[in-house]
Order: sequence, then structure tokens, then C-alpha cells
Amino acid sequence: MSERNLTEQESLQIIQKMINTAKREQKDDGIGWVLWGWLLFSTSIFSFVNIYTNWVSQYFFWNVFGIISLILLLFSVVRNLVGSSKQKVKTYTGELFSKLNVGFFFTIMIVIVAMNISLNAMIGFALLSGLYGFWVLIYGTIFDFKPSMIGAFFTWGFALAGLFSKDFTTSMLLHAGGVLVGYIIPGHLAMYEFKKVNQGNSHV
Repeated sequence: MSERNLTEQESLQIIQKMINTAKREQKDDGIGWVLWGWLLFSTSIFSFVNIYTNWVSQYFFWNVFGIISLILLLFSVVRNLVGSSKQKVKTYTGELFSKLNVGFFFTIMIVIVAMNISLNAMIGFALLSGLYGFWVLIYGTIFDFKPSMIGAFFTWGFALAGLFSKDFTTSMLLHAGGVLVGYIIPGHLAMYEFKKVNQGNSHV
């Protein structure tokens, strides 16, 4: 069976689609960073305020955060299982990001378990901030997103300061600061960039 030769116009359309796909592949909508960032930030601030107000037990808000995290994780798993029936285009970046997500999640879980067993809480939150910075740097490198790369170093700065924290109050403020510069600010910038790219593609 002979294949029909593509016209010049059809070839240009295929090339344009490939370019648009590559652009979308290099961008992330930032929603995940904003969601988790504000959850972590709010939990840190509520815990900080609770130290002075004694509303509830010291780790109440972190227990609530853990429950919300499990609900979101379950929702994500169900959504992926339901969506797996639909044919999706797999990309190298998407596959790499997905596998790194798993590694990051299990590492975070190990630190949290260690904090509940014997690890000092202030040191534990500093280590968590250090992991945030590492993950943010990976994300920024994969998607060539400079705000995340810069945010990673600021996050590490907060993590380093957290290692010298002598009280839970300071630890919570430093943890909130690391999340702000590593997750929230770059996340909102990513959302803006994603919308701008998609609006540009819609006019092509």
C-alpha cells in the first residue's frame, strides 16, 4: 500500500503541533505546588499561633494535615486508576517526574516516622525543608523553571537555619518561610506562565 505524501501545509501543521506539545511538556500548571504549599504554610502558622494560645494539643494541626494528605493521596490514586482506561500520551518528562514523586514521597515518610519515634522535632522539620529544596531544584531543572531553582537555595537556607533552632516556635516560622519561597511563590509564578503559554497556543 502506497502512502500519500504530505502537503507542505500538512507538514507545517504537524511541526506546529510538535512544537506546542513540547512547550506544554516543559510547563507545569503549578497547582500542586500552590495546594501543598498553602497547606504546609497554614499548618505551620496555625501551629505557631497555637503555641501561644493553647487552642489544642501541640501537634493537632499536623495530625489534621496528615489526614488531609492521605485523602488527597487516595483521591490521586483513584483518579489515576480511573484515568488509566483512557489512552494517554506518555512523555519522558512525565514518566521521570512521576517516578521521582514516588521517591520523594517515601523519603518524606521515612523522616516523618523517624520524628515520631526518636528524632528531635526541630531537626526533623529542618530535614523536611531540606528535602523540599532538593525536590524543588529537581522540578526547576526538569522544567527549566528558574524561580524554582532560585527558590530551592532559599529553602535550603531556611532548612540550615532550622538545624540551629532551639524551640518549636522558631522551627515553625522557618518551616513556613521555606515553604513560602520554595513552593508558594514559584507555584503561583508557574500558574501564571502555564496560563500564558496555553493562551498563546490557543491562538495558533
